[in-house]
Order: sequence, then structure tokens, then C-alpha cells
Amino acid sequence: MEEGEELSHPSGLCPRLVRKVVARRGRLHAFESLDPARTALVVVDLMTGSVREDENCRRLVAPVNAIASALRKAGGTVAWGTVTPDSIGPHMTAMVGAETAAKYAHRAEIDNPDSQLWPELDARDGDIHVRKRGASAFFPGKCDLPERLRERGIESVLITGTVTNVCCESSARDAVELGYKVTMVSDALAGHAFGLHEATLNSFYRIFGDVRPSAEILELIAAGA
Repeated sequence: MEEGEELSHPSGLCPRLVRKVVARRGRLHAFESLDPARTALVVVDLMTGSVREDENCRRLVAPVNAIASALRKAGGTVAWGTVTPDSIGPHMTAMVGAETAAKYAHRAEIDNPDSQLWPELDARDGDIHVRKRGASAFFPGKCDLPERLRERGIESVLITGTVTNVCCESSARDAVELGYKVTMVSDALAGHAFGLHEATLNSFYRIFGDVRPSAEILELIAAGA
């Protein structure tokens, strides 16, 4: 690589950041391969109440379904995480106000259709289905997903869903702390405005794990099958 030459990342990450990371570790991606049988796709909070109102969330359906299908065929695991009313506590009320917090809690009630997975998602009975009591699907005591992944010998985790910079980032960072090799799938995530999606992906790539588009994930699954 020539001095001053900018590296291009397939997910459009900051070229200066990518250059720094590559110079430090000698390669573009932290994880250059994966074992599908030891990999889990984790889909965060793609519930009907959220997806119905957000076109960006609806765009995630195709890449999420494609990865889920490929990973199942290769012997991997698909996990779907949604929230419970318990996740809307005093902290959330302080952050968003009592009225909005009450709305979120109502949407999360198990008998509310808004709390169900978006119907176009290809969820199967053999997949893992969990309800989390906080932002993260991996925080100890808030969700049993880590225990259920451990039973299947999972080592690598692919994070998708919404919101990139809130529940997805929380889940991704906690999964790293638990020892998983974590990749955030850039075009299977939806974030808030003002560049927060992009900021999360850049920060995660810099120090926590990997960032790849779904097309590359599908290639890795095919190569490891």
C-alpha cells in the first residue's frame, strides 16, 4: 500500500480508520473465515410495531432471511430476540418520558401483536427465540441467549436488526465481552439518523470485532460449509 493511499471497506467505513486498523493488524478483516456450525445469526428487535413504521427496517428483511437460510443449511444457528415490558424501567422513563416509555412497554407485552416478529421474517420453530429484559441480548441476567448458544457450541455471532446504535450495539459489545467472535452485518442493521449507525460500525470495527455486508457473510458461510 502506497503512502497516503486510502483503503476501501466494503461497508463504507471511514478510509482513515480502515487504514489505521489495517496497518495495526495487517489485514482488512479481523475474522477471515467462519465455521457455520459454530456460528449464530442474532436478529435483534425486528418486531412488528417497529418494522411497520420504518422503511429502513423493512429493507433488512431480505438480507436477514438470506443469511438465516444459508446458515441453517450449513448447520448453523438462527436466534431471534425481542423485548419484554421489563426492559422499560425507570431509566427508560427518565430518558424518553413517561408517555413514550408506557407506549414502549405496551408494545412489548406478549399478547400485543406489535411485540411479535415482523411476519415477512423467515423464523422457524427450530430456531432460538428469546425475550430480553434490557437493551442487550447478551447481558448476564437479562436474557438466556448466551446459555442457549453455549449449548450449541457457538463461537461466532452475526449481529443484525435494529437499532444499530442502541440494542444491536449493546448486544454486540456484550457478546464480545463474553468471548464470542462478533461481526456486525452492515446492511442488515438499521440505525437512528445523524450518522449514528455509521458511528457505531466504525467504532466497533476499530476495537471490538468485525463489520461486513451480507454478501460477504454469505460467501463466508458457503466457503465454510
